[in-house]
Amino acid sequence: MLIRHILTIVGPQEVAMSAVGHTELVHGTYRGSTNAARLLSRVFLDELLSALPVYEYTLEAAEIAGRIDAEERIKGFHIPFADLLIGATALSLNFSILTSNERHFRLIPGLTVIPF
Repeated sequence: MLIRHILTIVGPQEVAMSAVGHTELVHGTYRGSTNAARLLSRVFLDELLSALPVYEYTLEAAEIAGRIDAEERIKGFHIPFADLLIGATALSLNFSILTSNERHFRLIPGLTVIPF
């Protein structure tokens, strides 16, 4: 299963998902090109939800995201909004991010990014 694979990469630590990341996965289930693809995506998402806690987007994360977005835009960097919110959630919890989308998350200062 995916969770076991993730644990082999990150070691024995808490693995979780942000509510914003959940939103992205739900979006993906509805964008499937066929009913079978949508069903397969939903089954995958339901398996993740049964195995992982989901952390809400909090006021603390919002403060972090607002500050980072302003500071980085002043420097000429644009972080895609969903990635910014996911990264800010991780920072508010002192978590790292495991992702195959390193490029956007590496723009977030202070965030530890683990390639997947």
